[in-house]
Amino acid sequence: MQVFDVVVLGAGSAGEWVAGGIADQGGSVALLEKLRVGGECPYVACIPSKAMLRSAQARAQARHLDRLGGASAAPGLDPDRLAFAAAVRRRDELSHGRDDRGAAGSIVRRGVSLVRGAGRIAGPGVIVSGASEIGYRDLVVATGSGPVIPSLDGLDTVPAWTSDQALSAAECPASLLVLGGGAVGCELAQAYAGFGVPVTLVESAGQLAGHQDARIAADLAAVLRGSGVDVRLGVSVTRLAATASRSARALLSDGTAVEAARVILAVGRAPATAGLGLAAIGVRPGEGGALRVDDHCRVEGQEHVWAAGDVTGIAPYTHGANYQARVVTENLLGGSRAADYRAIPRIVYTEPPLASVGLTEAQAREAGTDVLTATADVAQMARAATDGAADRAAAGRLVLTADRARGVLIGAAAVGPRADDWICEAAVAIRARVPLEVLADVVHPFPTYAQSYEVPLRELARAVRPA
Repeated sequence: MQVFDVVVLGAGSAGEWVAGGIADQGGSVALLEKLRVGGECPYVACIPSKAMLRSAQARAQARHLDRLGGASAAPGLDPDRLAFAAAVRRRDELSHGRDDRGAAGSIVRRGVSLVRGAGRIAGPGVIVSGASEIGYRDLVVATGSGPVIPSLDGLDTVPAWTSDQALSAAECPASLLVLGGGAVGCELAQAYAGFGVPVTLVESAGQLAGHQDARIAADLAAVLRGSGVDVRLGVSVTRLAATASRSARALLSDGTAVEAARVILAVGRAPATAGLGLAAIGVRPGEGGALRVDDHCRVEGQEHVWAAGDVTGIAPYTHGANYQARVVTENLLGGSRAADYRAIPRIVYTEPPLASVGLTEAQAREAGTDVLTATADVAQMARAATDGAADRAAAGRLVLTADRARGVLIGAAAVGPRADDWICEAAVAIRARVPLEVLADVVHPFPTYAQSYEVPLRELARAVRPA
């Protein structure tokens, strides 16, 4: 049995990062992966979804080229289905045709032993993969997550996709029913609607985007409706049935029904811990299957078992996985780094995007914080006028949340053009605990959307300043 310093289960973003980082420092490391090196993000998630969204956005911009002064009249565009096929070709080029040979070759050249197959823990210090046994000093679980398949009567009788399947298929459905109003559901809904597909999005909660600020979530719903998506909030699908034309008919909890050529399941993802043999080392996953970790990303109760990425259920984003991977790598190399999750950005990459970081007002009040909030209308920014965004119904807003007693920013949320970029200013402020007085004195270039911060920050700074 070959014994390694580190064995990593899962070659997604976190696992690839840890394995490469250990190998770069001369450690022996084995990386086990049954699907693709790089995980889902490059092939069936982040990259293909953003590629399709960009193609849809480019098409929408072209329709209004005359309004932006780029033409004297709106240009003619080819039919939606031809454009969709072109977008799929671009998507597949950017995602390397879902072929991981480049990523696999790169990680092997860094000195990592790549094992193509699943791994199961046989006992302390031992992994079984196929007929082989692999030994380890430290084990890193980075197996990611998988789509939640809802328990719905009739689901097995209708044409349905998970998000992974939708982002690897070439088919442009005649119509869509999207179940779930989280980031994935919202992004897919807008992408397909951008190519003329009638889309209905059903979310059982009273708002989109989970526990985001309610005002920002309402803005996101307006964005989707402005894109042509039929957004149904506070209702759920109670039953599905196939129609005579092999479409899906969904009966909703409010008594209405929706028919669609295909259903997309986007009700969430669950940590992938089943079948790992965790019981063999005394580890029991927490609620929903997540591995409980301490602030060093060490699995609770274990000295030499670590976890990073979606499998922890803490920051289920690629950038969150990479952050935890950095923490794990540093600690495996002898450091003592603790993770700080106060400023992990959360993004929905619609157009315009929703971006947030830190606590919402409701979360802060629930924690007993003396909260101050201030808002800005992004449509009032000069850049919104020059970009042609100011005349759109959902140009957006910024909501800032501050701790009155400490005089610092603790949360920010926005819907607005390029908000996924300028939310980073708030992320730095929250992570570094920059005083509101300092933030209010920051000079932003004119004209930019980042100027949205200036008035609400001055308002917050005045509210915490001693009389």
